[in-house]
Amino acid sequence: MIELQPQIVQLSNGIRLVYLHATAPVAHLGVTFLAGSRYEADNEVGLAHFLEHCIFKGTEKRKTIHILSRLDSVGGEINAYTTKEEICVFASFVKNHLNRATELLADIAINSNFPEKEIQKEKEIVLDELNSYMDNPSEKIFDDFEALIFPKHPLGNNILGTPDTVQSFGRKELIAYVDRFFFAENTVISFVGDIPLKQLVNQLEKHFKGMPHGKSIVAPQTFSSYQPIKKRVQESNYQAHVVLGGIAPGHNEEARRGMTLLINILGGPALNSRLILSVREKYGYSYNIEAHYSPYADLGYWSIYFGTDQKYLDRTLKVVYKEIKRLRDVPLTEKQLNLAKEQLKGHIALSLDSNVGLMQGLGKSMLVFNQIDTIEEIYSSIDKLTSEELQLIAQKYFQEEQFTELIFEVKSNS
Repeated sequence: MIELQPQIVQLSNGIRLVYLHATAPVAHLGVTFLAGSRYEADNEVGLAHFLEHCIFKGTEKRKTIHILSRLDSVGGEINAYTTKEEICVFASFVKNHLNRATELLADIAINSNFPEKEIQKEKEIVLDELNSYMDNPSEKIFDDFEALIFPKHPLGNNILGTPDTVQSFGRKELIAYVDRFFFAENTVISFVGDIPLKQLVNQLEKHFKGMPHGKSIVAPQTFSSYQPIKKRVQESNYQAHVVLGGIAPGHNEEARRGMTLLINILGGPALNSRLILSVREKYGYSYNIEAHYSPYADLGYWSIYFGTDQKYLDRTLKVVYKEIKRLRDVPLTEKQLNLAKEQLKGHIALSLDSNVGLMQGLGKSMLVFNQIDTIEEIYSSIDKLTSEELQLIAQKYFQEEQFTELIFEVKSNS
């Protein structure tokens, strides 16, 4: 069994560190803040993502080129991403450049000064990113679907924002967002690599001592007003695109692990998922069909996406609904259940094969749960799932009258 037993240390200012030793020449270090897009106010839609871009644009002692070159010049990389719940800035580097990486990440996290000239240039970059998403129906439909699932709520907003909101952001808004969320108690540092813990802690204590602390963590706005909706719109696409789904358990609910297994059975990454075998292999209706489960702190949602020729649209929907009904109505046999469990555990093992992904996952787990489950604990929770339990979860969350459905039909030429 793969071992996953990281050490958890709290720095003197309250920052939590998740440390996992891995024998490798390359180390990975991430700084994750509970500050994603669901924490934005109504006039801040897209600000978390914009901050992720602008955080590389200057500090009190560095210009953009110095930030971008600091690790790249020695073969390392620095990057960032934004989700609905967190912002993460991270670095990958040859392990003898630890001091260079920790000092740079601390400088960015603590001392970014957001020069107005750089902000204006970055707006054009983000607007171009927005246009590229709008130009890609298989991505745009997910943003539109989330807006249907979570109407008038931050979880339903596009992480990228809108052209109007992006244009409205300035240095004042960026600094205010940093002040609100970039503080020690709201921060987790995660590390995977071949550097002694004591050496790493010494570096982090040295460089992150200036991180503000003593503030209270902001609670996210809750959501409890879900109403299913079905919507069809015509788009100038070559094929029809569909997302359907509904509300699902959150991170802290017992049903989370069972929902993960059900979604994996239904349309996970394996080529033998039920949707792949029926829609793609049996009928040839769709090349790309997949199921997803997105849990957040308090709730989540599940979804199924597929693209198909317009003439196969309704037939594909019929097959998808049939497969969902089968999960609700027909309990898994013991053999099916055991195979599904082994497959999910295998997928988890594969995900741990990437040290950078592992570093990011450890940071997120610490932020969400304030603990890290061992692989043994994760596997044990999967093994405990019963066919009856899975069927009850399916019957609760896969009720057809609770489905939201968004369809991009092909616009007629007539």
